Amino acid sequence: MSNADIGLIGLAVMGENLVLNMESRGCTVAVFNRTTSKVDDFVNGRGKGLKIIGTHSLAELCAALKRPRKIMLMVKAGTPVDQFIEQLLPLLEEGDILIDGGNSHYPDTNRRTEYVESHGKLYIGTGVSGGEEGALRGPSIMPGGSPKAWPHVRPIFQAIAARTEDGTPCCDWVGEAGAGHFVKMVHNGIEYGDMQMICEAYHLLREGAGLSLDALRDAFDQWNRGELNSYLIEITRDILGYREEGQAVLDLILDAAGQKGTGKWTAEAALDVGQPLTLIGEAVFARCLSGLKEERVAASKVLPGPTDRFQGDRAAFIEDVRQALYASKIVSYAQGYQLMRAVANVQGWNLNYGGIALIWRGGCIIRSAFLGDIKRAYDRDPKLVNLLLDPFFRDAVSKALPAWRRVLVTAVTLGIPMPATSAALAYYDGYRCERLPANLLQAQRDYFGAHTYERVDRPRGQFFHTNWTGRGGETASSSYTV
Repeated sequence: MSNADIGLIGLAVMGENLVLNMESRGCTVAVFNRTTSKVDDFVNGRGKGLKIIGTHSLAELCAALKRPRKIMLMVKAGTPVDQFIEQLLPLLEEGDILIDGGNSHYPDTNRRTEYVESHGKLYIGTGVSGGEEGALRGPSIMPGGSPKAWPHVRPIFQAIAARTEDGTPCCDWVGEAGAGHFVKMVHNGIEYGDMQMICEAYHLLREGAGLSLDALRDAFDQWNRGELNSYLIEITRDILGYREEGQAVLDLILDAAGQKGTGKWTAEAALDVGQPLTLIGEAVFARCLSGLKEERVAASKVLPGPTDRFQGDRAAFIEDVRQALYASKIVSYAQGYQLMRAVANVQGWNLNYGGIALIWRGGCIIRSAFLGDIKRAYDRDPKLVNLLLDPFFRDAVSKALPAWRRVLVTAVTLGIPMPATSAALAYYDGYRCERLPANLLQAQRDYFGAHTYERVDRPRGQFFHTNWTGRGGETASSSYTV
């Protein structure tokens, strides 16, 4: 009997919790897993007595669904998604909908949307953020793909999504093809930056200023009551205060970070469209550097560094670090939004930038009060070129600048690395600089490779070459930008 509202494939942690979330919102959900014993374990365990239909084949799953069928894949990104698409297409009818809820790379979603639509079906690639708890209680959901599919999945997606304080669901249509997965990728890149900057603040205050974990916990607790109020600040506070048998668990964790690739994808996307995503790039490289644990241990014994100790007012310094973190966070989002604008222009997507901030306002890992300020900035000017140019953020950064600079001077003096925080200030100073030294760089390129340059006394788009040595002749290479 076809009475399930939606089907879901992949009963790992996220898949199971999304099923339970959907069922709690009134949906009947049919489930399938490649290892079919997981289906029975789930239906007879966490799903016992609920409106969940266990199936043991893809044909049985499809037969259990109302038309148009809606099937959500919660499987590993990459080849498994393509394999399931190939197996499902012959079992579906025109207008049925396939949904990829994993962390797929957005070019793959572009390709899959076109492919599935060519077979008369509809496709959605959606970012789902919030981890295990978010999947169960309300994630942030970022759907894109076939626009005709959205009205069919909208009631379910918006019912299970997190909500803002006024009840608005943290889920709305993002755009065509891979737009949803692209926005989720940028979300994850910003998450990399936020986490790295928080870690840098922790490192500077603990190793540089000598704060205890309890003092740090109190500082983060205070920060979470103001401009930095966010999920990541909140969980950092909790981590700093967590003890097992009197021992801080944080001190038992190896300082070698993992990553699953979405931060790297974000940096690669920025390079592809020529956007200076410097902060997130540094956050990715910081994880890479952390992975060189054995090399770092050996280097620590032979490479000299400062021996200075912090001598200042600790309370005042904690406030400086808070302001530096806030200003750096603004730059991180400014860079992320510039990347979204650049890729949207290339792809032909019409992204709602204020709406994206609203989607991220609850449920996701980077959820914060700060995102409400971004929403208001784009309400004031939907065509805002850079968040730093919005009056609210311009004034906020201006106020924090002296503290931001003091923090980085102290970090350099004490030998504490702050790659993301310093990259943020370097970007700010570069963005506000009317004349950068790229004129010398262009002269160097023209000198050794006849790559040409533009002139300040001629219109943009005209290119010139100088025979710097008197031996090179007048032939120049063609001018292009990668």
